[in-house]
Amino acid sequence: MSRQYFLAAAILFAALVSSHAQTGSGFNDREKGISAELHNLRSLPDAQWTKTVGELARQIQQLPASPGKIVLVSHLGNLVTEGDAGRDTLQAVASTMADVLRTSPDAPLYDTLAQLARYEHCEVSLDGPQYRAAMVKLQAEDEQRQKADFTLKDLTGAEWSLKNLRGKVVLVNFWATWCPPCRKEMPDMEALYQRFGARGLVILAISDEDAAKVQPFVATKFGFPVLLDPGRKVNQLFRVEGIPKSFVYDRDGKLVAQAIDRRTERQFLAMLKLAGLE
Repeated sequence: MSRQYFLAAAILFAALVSSHAQTGSGFNDREKGISAELHNLRSLPDAQWTKTVGELARQIQQLPASPGKIVLVSHLGNLVTEGDAGRDTLQAVASTMADVLRTSPDAPLYDTLAQLARYEHCEVSLDGPQYRAAMVKLQAEDEQRQKADFTLKDLTGAEWSLKNLRGKVVLVNFWATWCPPCRKEMPDMEALYQRFGARGLVILAISDEDAAKVQPFVATKFGFPVLLDPGRKVNQLFRVEGIPKSFVYDRDGKLVAQAIDRRTERQFLAMLKLAGLE
């Protein structure tokens, strides 16, 4: 089928997810309870979040096949990477998605499943042209990010170029003031900057908002540079479709780690270790 068909199907399914998630329409009582807990996840402190997201992953995995299960695992797939869920929970979500796609191959879960496989190292026993295409797409995007270069100005007007930072470990982070997971991870990024800045860590936090929105939020909270990306040219260069996103380059300019969502300080440390900082 055409790319336009799958795009239309994805848009339709996204609307279905939103409708189910907001109204509970079409859910049975058990699914309504899970949906309500999913919507409460972002309000939980980290320790409770980790426990709850694990429980929800197991509950959804045990549900019988239904349209509601598809919607719930899709919603969870977008939330489970917003923190340190643990390998078992991530694997449960990936396995559930793969099981769903075996019985409902038109469900647009392939991109999320491919990301869990490539970036969260989940095992996926699914095969088929749509899943393979999703994996090929991710590989092509990573190859582009490896070659990427940019020059942007920070809030003081100073210019920063990625290519000029060879010899440094560079964490490129895409964020926005309106994004709750972005705001939640920035203090952890500041802690890393204070710990490793003198040892060569550079953090470039890139927002596509204008300075009038970014400046009051940043104020004097963070020591690392906050860059502005008017027109989203660098966002597009990095194929950023959702935030937060983070990419770590080692001192030779090699892309060694990336995060598809919010990271905790522990998870950031694991990424930096791959670039030689620990």
